[in-house]
Amino acid sequence: MWNPDDYLELVYNNLNDESRLAIKKPWNERKADVRSKLLESLGEIPNTTGELNPVVLERMDKGDHYLERVIYTTDINLQVAAFVLSPKRLMGKAPTVLAWHGHGYGSREIVGLKPDGTTDDAPPGIHQHFALKLVQRGMIVVAPEIIGFGDRRLSADKDKDPKKSSSCFSLASRLLLYGKTLAGLRIYEAIRSLDYLLMREDVDPNRIGCMGFSGGGLIASLSSALDERIKATVICAFTSTFRGSLLAMNHCIDNYLPSILPYADLPELIGLIAPRALFVESGIEDPLFPVASVQEAIVKLKEIYYTEGTEGKFEVDLFPGKHEVSGRQSYDWLARQLKA
Repeated sequence: MWNPDDYLELVYNNLNDESRLAIKKPWNERKADVRSKLLESLGEIPNTTGELNPVVLERMDKGDHYLERVIYTTDINLQVAAFVLSPKRLMGKAPTVLAWHGHGYGSREIVGLKPDGTTDDAPPGIHQHFALKLVQRGMIVVAPEIIGFGDRRLSADKDKDPKKSSSCFSLASRLLLYGKTLAGLRIYEAIRSLDYLLMREDVDPNRIGCMGFSGGGLIASLSSALDERIKATVICAFTSTFRGSLLAMNHCIDNYLPSILPYADLPELIGLIAPRALFVESGIEDPLFPVASVQEAIVKLKEIYYTEGTEGKFEVDLFPGKHEVSGRQSYDWLARQLKA
């Protein structure tokens, strides 16, 4: 009787007139403003260009590739742990992909390892060990541990089951008190991860891509939107509209960007990637990002790429599946874009 559902519907429908007029402007008149509003929504981001000081902790021979565990510094008191997968018999500088995991136990989940670091020989879960599929196609893959997951959870969460726990809520809520957002911090670390790639002698700076699943799709999409060093992007199980997904059901707090909706919907934020190459894949039975919402976002993205004159740079695969990585078309697409 006294539930606030109708109030939230009214808030959505009563977006101010100025915002409605802005959204109706042609894309080429809005693009710069959308980018500006995205940066504003992400909150205060560290202004650090200091030394990354990368360190290789270990290097393992995994048969068809080498697997390194590295760390590098992104800000004062912040270090990223990452796996680097390198194909054997590389000839010169290679195409390289930043691979962003979703909710789960962290970067080990996409490189074929169990939470304890041992080899995972079981059938892969929703992440599909997708970093392995990319390195098998001749690309170097860097898989950072996203802050809030796995080894980068808060100390209060470190003894909990990494498959079932993260530090997303604690980090996001506390950062808000400082005018920061968890999404903003993650995008900042993604950009610093690109800086790390460019330090490596085996990386071709002109052939850098990224791929992200679910929450990692947010990082892949927004970092690509803001950093043109990324030439090709694959987004798995994330592309949708705000109303069709984030406003329709409960999601992790790390997906919500303060004050963005009056100025841009999610497909417009993703559309900032244009005119660079973009591939969207999503399961038609995904309950978190329903296919109707995905299709609505695809229509908008097609409009944006048409406006940019690069329709051929945008491709889509709606596959029979749920909230999971497919890769049935996206792996080879990414390899072609980066000329692996």
